[in-house]
Amino acid sequence: MTSAPTAVPQAGFDQRARYEALMDVVRSRMTSRQFDPGYVVPREHYELILEAARHAPSGANTQPWHYIVVTSADTKRRIADYFVDEQRRRAKLKMKFPTPNYRGLESAPGMIVIASDFRWTRAFPVLMDGSELDRQYHANAERILLQSVAASTMSAHLAAAALGYGVWWVTAIGQENAQKALKPLLGVPEEIAVIDIFCFGPPAKPPYKRWKKTLAQIASWERFDAAQYMSLEQIDAWVHETRHKVMYRDEGRID
Repeated sequence: MTSAPTAVPQAGFDQRARYEALMDVVRSRMTSRQFDPGYVVPREHYELILEAARHAPSGANTQPWHYIVVTSADTKRRIADYFVDEQRRRAKLKMKFPTPNYRGLESAPGMIVIASDFRWTRAFPVLMDGSELDRQYHANAERILLQSVAASTMSAHLAAAALGYGVWWVTAIGQENAQKALKPLLGVPEEIAVIDIFCFGPPAKPPYKRWKKTLAQIASWERFDAAQYMSLEQIDAWVHETRHKVMYRDEGRID
C-alpha cells in the first residue's frame, strides 16, 4: 500500500491530547451482552447519552431519529422474548449464524430503542415521479437516512462508553415480523420503523476487546489497494472459517 503523504500540522489542528482522550473512549467502547440487573441507570445519564446522539450529523440536517427510553422490566422481557423466538426461527432455517443469548436484553439496566421515519427520504435528492431513475435516487436516499441514524447511534454508544458502561448494539430487526411485534409494544406509529436497540450498563463480567482489522487492511491512498480486494469465494471462506472466531471471542484468542 502506498504510504501516506507527510505534512506538518498547522497550529490549532494537532490537538493530540483531545484526540487521545477521544481514542480512549473509542477503544474502551466494548460490547457486553450480560449486565448487572440490580443497577439503575440515573435519568441524568440517559439525558447525557441522548444529548450526544442529538448532535450527530445527518443528511440535509433532517435529524431523522427518535429515541425511546425503555425502563419497564416487563417491556424489556417482552422484547427479549421476541429475539429469543427469532433466534429459534433462524435455527430452524439452518442459517448457522452465531447468535448471542438474547435473554441478556432482559437484564440490561439501560435500554434505548432507535426509530426513524423513512418518509424523511423526501428531504434528500429524489425526483418523486416513480421513474426508474427516481427508484435509484430513493435507494440512495434510504442509505443516507440509515447512515444518519447510525452516526447518531454511534454518538450515543460513545457517550455511554465515556460514562463507563458496557454497550450492546442490537440490529437484527429489519424483518416485517420484528416491526409487527415491537411497534405495538412501544406505541410506535405504523409509518415509523424500529431500527436498532441500544443496551448499556455495568457488565456482569469483564468485557473483552474483539478482533479489528489493521489500518493497512482498511485504508488506501489515492486509489483502492487491489491487494485488499476479496473474491466472492474468499468472502464465503471467511464466513465459514473465520466469522465464528471474530464475532464473540477476545482478540487475544483468535487462532
